[in-house]
Order: sequence, then structure tokens, then C-alpha cells
Amino acid sequence: MSAAKPQQHLILSVAVLMGGDSPEAEVSRASAKEVAAGLEDAGHRVTRVELDGSLNGNLLEIAPDVVFPALHGPPGEDGTVQGFLEMLKLPYVGSDVHGSALAMDKGLSKAIFRLANLPVTDDLIIDPGTEPAAAEASVRNALGDRVVIKPLRLGSAIGITLVANGGELHKAIATALAYGHGVLVEPFVLGREITVGVLDLHNTAAQALPVIEIRTAADEWYDYSNRYTPGKSEHLIPAPLEDTLNTRLQEIAVTAHKRLGMRDLSRADFIVTDDSRIALLEVNSLPGMTPTSLYPDGAAAMGMDFATLMDALVRSAYGRGIS
Repeated sequence: MSAAKPQQHLILSVAVLMGGDSPEAEVSRASAKEVAAGLEDAGHRVTRVELDGSLNGNLLEIAPDVVFPALHGPPGEDGTVQGFLEMLKLPYVGSDVHGSALAMDKGLSKAIFRLANLPVTDDLIIDPGTEPAAAEASVRNALGDRVVIKPLRLGSAIGITLVANGGELHKAIATALAYGHGVLVEPFVLGREITVGVLDLHNTAAQALPVIEIRTAADEWYDYSNRYTPGKSEHLIPAPLEDTLNTRLQEIAVTAHKRLGMRDLSRADFIVTDDSRIALLEVNSLPGMTPTSLYPDGAAAMGMDFATLMDALVRSAYGRGIS
């Protein structure tokens, strides 16, 4: 993801946060490695900082101009770290406490999308501590047995089970409940996996990146392995869809981003059926920046190499400051 150094810009000291105890910690460290390299290519001074008990002291010692949270999952993506950085009065890349928290909770974000008349599927939320057997009965009554079962507040497809052909739900529900915070269950929708990034720099109108279709091997989907194993997924840019459909997907991504109160960047995930019906699944507040990640591919497709993207994001955060 390296690129030539952008010319004539402010050199910043940037702390790149990574890791922590989230199930997505290793993905975070992979993103942080790429982010740090991109920022160094852009000429910035970079320190990678682990999200652990020494974080406060390390940040005070470094005194960065900007913090780049290359974090995935709670507490780095749910508003907790964002609130901590605001208390330290450190500018940071990405959405604020409110936008981060809304995007992380799949149930809350879908409720907001419905109010905005965006296309979402039906769903059922299973509260933490619910017995899997009772939850299974509720799911069958409300949605049937061809469903997708997701932890309510995780990303990177961790803990998700697709029950595409119907069948036993108990184990899948128990697996998702084990991550805490509850479970979101949606009907299984057969279709193409689509994603659209949004770039929303300070004092600049939000714009959608090119639409990407994700293809995996037959009878597979974009799960954890296919996301982070080189060569296991294909990213088609722009997605081979009708122009009007691609435009509509971009409009929905920008609207969802704005309705959640997000800033700097986000990535909306969709399913598009063969008859062109759209289902907005979720919006990610800190999209992955690993070598196989989608958001950098979208930026590159519109002519923004990785170093330029990293430079733009930290300068956006620095220009905004703490607001």
C-alpha cells in the first residue's frame, strides 16, 4: 500500500492505536501496520501504540498532533476510546463518541436507517442472558429458520453464522450470545455482497467511493477467513451493476453515514439480489486497512493512493481539532 510522498504538506506526529483485548485485535494490528507505513510514506512521524493499561502514559509522553485509532470492535470502535481521547484533548481520525456508538450497535443503527427510509431487512434482537432454546423459538416464530445470526456489537464477521438452508439454530445463537451485548437475527437474503466507502473530510462534502462487489468461492461468503486471507476474495471495482443501481448504492451509503453522525470515513455493507433489491446491512466506522481490505481499494479506484488517503485523514482530524 506504499506510495510516493505527497508534496508540500504539514508534517504531523501521529499515534496509531492498535490491538487491545477485542476479538478483532489481530486485525487491528494488521491495519495499524499498514496505516503506519502509509503515514510514514506521506512524511509524517508515526508511533504505533498498543491499547493497554499503559495507553494514557504513552500518549502523554508522545504528545501526538493526531491519533489514528486503527482499532476494530469494542472498545476501540464503540465510542469508548473516542471519549478517552476527547478527555485528553487529542484530535483523532474517525467518528466521534456518538457516531461510533451508533454504528457499532447493529440494532440501533438499523432503527435509524428505518427512520431514514433506507432499505433494511426485518430483524429480531435477542437480549443478553437469554436462554438459546427460548431464543430459537422466538426466531423461528418471527423469521423462520433461514436466517443470519450476528453478535450485536462486533465486526470482521466474528461470531456470525449463516443458516442459509434452514435447520438447527441453537448452537449458532449460543455462539453469538457468548460474545455479550446481545444478538441480531435477520432473514437470510441470497444475493451479491456489495460495499461502498464514504470519505468525509473536514470542511469537505461527503463523497461515496466506487461501489465494490465482493466475490468468494462457490458456496462461501465473505467471512473472517475470506476477508483476511490473500487470494480468497475478489474485489470488482466498479461493481458490475447497472449505473442507476451503483448510484443508488452510493446515495444510500452517504445518507447512512450522515444519519449516524459519522465523519472522516465509513464503509456501508449491502446485499443486492438478482432482481436488484437492496438490503443495507451495517456501516463500519473504522473500516479495515489491511492488505486485503476494501476501503483502500475503493479510494485507489478513484485515484487516491494509500499514502495520500492516510495523509488526508490525519490532516482532516488535525484541522477539525477537538469539537
